Parts: sequence; C-alpha cells; structure tokens
Amino acid sequence: MHAITISEPGGPEALVWAEVPDPQPGEGEVLVEVAASAVNRADIMQRQGFYDPPPGASAYPGLECSGRVAALGPGVSGWAVGDEVCALLAGGGYAEKVVVPAGQLLPLPQGVDLKRAAALPEVVCTVWSNVFMVAHLRPGETLLVHGGSSGIGTMAIQLAKAVGAKVAVTAGTKEKLERCAELGADVLINYREQDFVAEIKDATGGAGADVILDNMGAKYLDRNVQALAVNGRLAIIGMQGGRKGELNIGTLLAKRAAVSATSLRARPLEEKAAIVAAVREHVWPLFAGGHVRPVVDREMPMSEAAEGHRVVEESGHIGKVLLVTT
Repeated sequence: MHAITISEPGGPEALVWAEVPDPQPGEGEVLVEVAASAVNRADIMQRQGFYDPPPGASAYPGLECSGRVAALGPGVSGWAVGDEVCALLAGGGYAEKVVVPAGQLLPLPQGVDLKRAAALPEVVCTVWSNVFMVAHLRPGETLLVHGGSSGIGTMAIQLAKAVGAKVAVTAGTKEKLERCAELGADVLINYREQDFVAEIKDATGGAGADVILDNMGAKYLDRNVQALAVNGRLAIIGMQGGRKGELNIGTLLAKRAAVSATSLRARPLEEKAAIVAAVREHVWPLFAGGHVRPVVDREMPMSEAAEGHRVVEESGHIGKVLLVTT
C-alpha cells in the first residue's frame, strides 16, 4: 500500500507519499481500507517533530479516517467485511489501509457520505468528551469557543446548540464569523479587533461563560479565567498560544471555577472506546435529525497531503480539509 511518511521533521515538504508494508489486524482489531482522512493540528505538530505517536501506534500521521472494513482480527464481533465506517485513530490515517481497535469504529451517521465521514471522529470525540463529559455543558448555559471556524469549533457550535446552549465564538475574519453564525453561533467576536473578555461579559449581562473550549493554552489562560462565570469550567485542548501561563488562583477560587486539560490521542484504549460509545449513543442520532453535519472546506488527493498542511497552517480554511485516496 501507499502512505504518507515523514523521513525527518520539517515543513510540509517532509510529507512523502511512499510504498510501505500493509498492516495486519491483531487481536481485537479491524483492517480498514481508507477512503479519506483529515488534516488536524496534531498532524502538523507530528510532522514538525513535536508530537510523536504513542507507543505501538502507526508512525504515519492521521488521527481519523473513513473507509470500508477489509478484514477482521481475532476476537472481533459486530462488524463485517464491507461495512462502511469511520474511525478514531492514534495514527496511520494518511494511508490506503489502517488497523483500528474495534472499539474506535463507528458506522456512518445517517445522511453523511463515506468521504465526508472522515471529518467527524476526531472533532466529535474531542468536543463531546471535553464539553459534555468533562465540562458538563447544560441547556441554557453559555459556551465560548475559541477558533469557532475550525473543525473543532464548527462541531462545538452545532452540538452546543443541539442541547439548547447559547454559543459565543472567536474568529479572525468577518467571513469566518459569518459561517459560525450560519451554524448557530449567537455571539460573534473578532479576536483581532475585540476583547473577548469584555464581549462575553456584555453578552451575558456580566455573568461570563459557563464553559470555555480553548485551543490556545498559555496565551489565553488568564483572560479565559476572567471570562468564566461563577462555577464556570475551562476546557483546554490545545497549545497554539504556548505551553506555560500564569494562573490566578484567587480569581479561580472566587469563581469556584475549574480548569481541565485533556488530550485524546494517548488515552488508554478503554477510555477511547467509552468516548466513541458515548458519541454513537448521544451524537449520531443528531445527524438523522439534521441538527449536526460535517463542515468540509475542501478535498484533495492524499498524495498531496503537503498542500493540505499548508492550507491548515495558513488558517484560511473553515471546517475540515480532507485527504482522499481515490
């Protein structure tokens, strides 16, 4: 088969479409013939040498895919060769075939075609696990999403609206904010021109956001805490703004607020399987009702993954960039 390999860390040109050995499914695993994968920030970090795959994972980038089941490993039940699926991966999605633990497979949600389903597993599992399983967003509360036009952001808007929450977003252009509004965002904040702390306070009558989903890390840490409501919850899922920040414990105590930070890739298999099962139970029915849909900016051949990385690094996209094998 062919896969995107990284001979040494570097720029997008480090991604090379090369012939590699076919993977073989082991106990509890399924072999998937990949139709599409998607570009995530974690893939870019891996290419740059800052985010190695966890032990035992594929060396190729790609944290999600869609495709068809090609073979079943020992001990797998509930799936059959030929099933159309999408999957959460620890790596290996940028390839023609990938091995997946059976607990990380999902059927295609109703109304979503095979290729576009590749835009879902990583973002849906990230949003559901952080916003709902950890931060417990409830109907009537306010969610602030940084990077509202990203893959994560576009999914967070839709899921929060589906459960009856109010959604505020930050983005850097008028076009991106308009797309967020089309998905249901109530409060639109241009972070280049507006102070999101003041804007979220104004939009909530001085209360602040009940939950904040943050991809920036250190750069926004202090202001995120300022923007929280009493009993607010800050969920950090990225470090685009740095690793180390100063946390005002006094403000956190006064607000009885909480800060959590999670990653998905290196979690134990049983934790990933639990998240995937929760997504299948709670989120997949929303596709049937038309409440949620994948947001795809563009598709390109997987062999041109370098161009996909350039697009995402330049932040000119809205939603997901897909890499397709055919």
